[in-house]
Amino acid sequence: MSTETSTNDDPQSGRTITLTQADDSWWVARDEETGVASQGETKQDALDNLDEAVALHKGEIGESIDTREEEEQVLEDLGIDTDEVSRARDEHEGLPDFM
Repeated sequence: MSTETSTNDDPQSGRTITLTQADDSWWVARDEETGVASQGETKQDALDNLDEAVALHKGEIGESIDTREEEEQVLEDLGIDTDEVSRARDEHEGLPDFM
């Protein structure tokens, strides 16, 4: 359940961003165009994290992963079981849109 929700058009970026305060008092920011969301303890933290998440989503920052081997190395570095990812990929016919 959310306790507060507001939608703001950001004149600098032209983006529509929805801010929602969750019951645990964390803020969730969602870019309506891309569907990308992030969170933070404050509104500003949520917006800053959203900026980074959208930039990653659009490929404006970060490194590209072009091969299965590169993907497996990144997952291993993050402590994620690559076999589990493979099983999930098989069960759900691919990866979610955000990956």
